[in-house]
This record gives sequence, C-alpha cells and structure tokens, in this order.
Amino acid sequence: QEELVESGGGLVQAGGSLRLSCAASGDFTRYAITWFRQAPEKEREFVAAVSWNGGSKYYADSVKGRFTISRDNAENTVYLQMNSLKPDDTAVYYCAADTRGSGYPTMESKFDYWGRGAQVTVSP
Repeated sequence: QEELVESGGGLVQAGGSLRLSCAASGDFTRYAITWFRQAPEKEREFVAAVSWNGGSKYYADSVKGRFTISRDNAENTVYLQMNSLKPDDTAVYYCAADTRGSGYPTMESKFDYWGRGAQVTVSP
C-alpha cells in the first residue's frame, strides 16, 4: 500500500524553524515530490518541489531563501526545512507525489498520492 505521511509540524514563534518530513511507504523514488500548503479560508498553494533524483528544486517566491527542500531516496523521505518562519506561513502542509511531471505544478502534473497534512502554526 503506497502512502505519504507528513510529520514535524507544530507551534513555533516568528523567526523560528521547523523541519517537515514526508515519509513514503512504497517506492516513490521515481516520483517528484511537492509540498503544498493551505491556510484557513485560502486556496491551496504551491510551496516547493524536488525532482525524483533531487537534481531539480523549485520554490514559491514567498518561501525562496527561507525554505529548503531535499530528499533521501535511501530513506524514502522528503524534507522541508523551514527557517525564518513568519505568521503568514501558518497553514496545513501537504506533500504529494507527481507521477508524471517535475513536481512544479503544470498541466503535465499528476498528483496521484497525497499525505493527510501537518499543521504548522507560527505565532507573532
């Protein structure tokens, strides 16, 4: 049974750091992995993506320079290191596997697998 499970969320003060993990059961090493987030009463938005081999990485402008995505295929895990967190980063964070594209959302993307989400709350 293939699934993705996020962990590492929590409550942190502004300026702090958290590291999210996206652990895969099943073989996801051939898929790009993307992080999305959704804040209350807002639409889901792209955060970051990493190609299947880690060679290409993509970031939303709002997190560029603060967040770093990485993956360890030996551990079947993708990480999102979040530094200099802001209250606007408060959201539920989801990881998803793009079984057809690069991970950056385009018309070619096909996000077939999703985790259940991890809450990140940043206090002022």
